[in-house]
Amino acid sequence: MRIFHLSDLHLGLKLMNRDLSEDQAYILDQITEDARREQPDAVVIAGDIYDKAIPPAEAVELFDRFVSELSEAVPEAEIMMISGNHDSAPRVNLFRSILSRRKIHMIGIPPRTPEDHIEKVVLTDQYGPVNFYLLPFVKPSAVKAVIGTDPKGNNFSYDETVRRLLDREAIDLSERNVLVSHQFYLPKGTAAEDVERAESEITTVGNIDQVGADVLAPFDYAALGHIHRAMKVGDDAFRYCGTPLACSVSEAGQQKGILKVELKAKGDVTVETLPLTPLRQVRVVKGPLQEVAARGSDDYVRVVLTDREDLDVIDMQDRLRLAYPNLLEIRREALRLADYSAGVSAEAALNPFELCCSFLKDLDEAEQALLKDVINQVQEVGE
Repeated sequence: MRIFHLSDLHLGLKLMNRDLSEDQAYILDQITEDARREQPDAVVIAGDIYDKAIPPAEAVELFDRFVSELSEAVPEAEIMMISGNHDSAPRVNLFRSILSRRKIHMIGIPPRTPEDHIEKVVLTDQYGPVNFYLLPFVKPSAVKAVIGTDPKGNNFSYDETVRRLLDREAIDLSERNVLVSHQFYLPKGTAAEDVERAESEITTVGNIDQVGADVLAPFDYAALGHIHRAMKVGDDAFRYCGTPLACSVSEAGQQKGILKVELKAKGDVTVETLPLTPLRQVRVVKGPLQEVAARGSDDYVRVVLTDREDLDVIDMQDRLRLAYPNLLEIRREALRLADYSAGVSAEAALNPFELCCSFLKDLDEAEQALLKDVINQVQEVGE
């Protein structure tokens, strides 16, 4: 069975106020053409279809066109997608039962009652059935009616929540099973802070959303979304595919692509990356003004100037905007070592929790826990 694994489309995203709709349409057309050529049996999108819970109309129209053209390009394939932390779960869940009859499965909401289970789609090939478990992004508070709470009445952790949801499923280990999920899975022995994260990703204070990757053991393949770069999670068959298009300057230089997964007999899984070429790259250009301005590019560019002498600000901006019509920002390497510079740079590097603590001072453990909870709730609302 051949599977296309995608995630984190983030339709409607703006890159430093640059509208990416043309770039996103271009990359979605590539995906459709790759699907037409390869004819996968299934296409999965592991969450974050949109960049905002209430996406702009243009993003909805773009996604509508993409799904319509994709279903025409691969009429025999099942198209499966889940909501991510950036999506509105009820909106993704709209017309769920109707669309499933047309081989399109849009699963926005995880189990909500004790009678509910993770959506399961079963496909069959010459080796037998393949069971796809479609688990949208899960917050512990959203499923406490299903899995309960701890002895003190508190919500379970993200890790325990996902484990309990999966434990409720009767997974037949003799068959091939695929999990489609949008969470922060962490390999055993890896610290959350050691995982490279993009500027465009929203991270929780204390990485409270991490889930141990050992929970993926019952699955032959895990099609994961949430992390914006392609990476394995402790096993060749547990993968983040990354974004199909760079969503931030921190993703500059990354080769984006579709993961083409081949499931043969039980235990026989191969993964290949089909590279995607953007309409415009995201790049960092560094050097003296004279040299940088002479290069020029239509790409999305952050310019870092290394000149040691003072520059005419107006002339500098005009020359760079002329050379780089899609200029994102201009930065200067530090020219002065004033006493205040270290304090400013250190403050800029602080995360929201550390920044609040630097102002509030001397918080005890209970106060710090409350502050973390408030910041995480504010970030969730912002998504």
